[in-house]
Amino acid sequence: MATFGYANLPVPGGGDGPTMPADLAELAEAIDPHLWQHANDQADRNTKYATAPVQTVVVALDGTTWIKVASDSNTWITVWEPVADWVPLTLASGYEEGQTTPEGRIDRGRVYLRGRIQRTDSGLIAASGVKLATVPTDFIPAQISSFAGGASLTGDAMTGVGRVEIFSPDQDANALGARGSLIWYSQDGSQDSGTPGVMWVDISGSYWLD
Repeated sequence: MATFGYANLPVPGGGDGPTMPADLAELAEAIDPHLWQHANDQADRNTKYATAPVQTVVVALDGTTWIKVASDSNTWITVWEPVADWVPLTLASGYEEGQTTPEGRIDRGRVYLRGRIQRTDSGLIAASGVKLATVPTDFIPAQISSFAGGASLTGDAMTGVGRVEIFSPDQDANALGARGSLIWYSQDGSQDSGTPGVMWVDISGSYWLD
């Protein structure tokens, strides 16, 4: 029986008549790994294709597309998935939404945050080591992550820049909070009152989960 194409598909010929049913079954079996398979969602994918060969492609109902990279386990890479909805953060006691909503979403292993946080009493936010919020459980990074955060420019000369940190699973509870805590650090100048601090903090930034 001859084979054709890059996939070396076995195609029965005229002399294969007596074994035609078996030959067609062999052809179907050879074609199957090259088809885009279908699943309802990730859980359905894991159930149906746990033993599928490497390079199996599966598409979910929402268009999420995966390629299998291990034949003996459900190990996949995501080729495409819909952008997730924004999820609100849990603000720390004494803090509230500023001019924009504090929220985040995950896109291909990276967490994106946005929004502004201010005190409920309209007071200044201390310059360093302040817990502003807690991120959802699936937003917690494998190791402590940080990015540059913005702040109000109200008052005396200030750069209006600080650092936002998201505590990782290996951090225990302390004065600043536990895993998943969103902490603000800054050494920017002082306000007219002489007390270091800012009116609000902008948490817009991103970090990797791994």
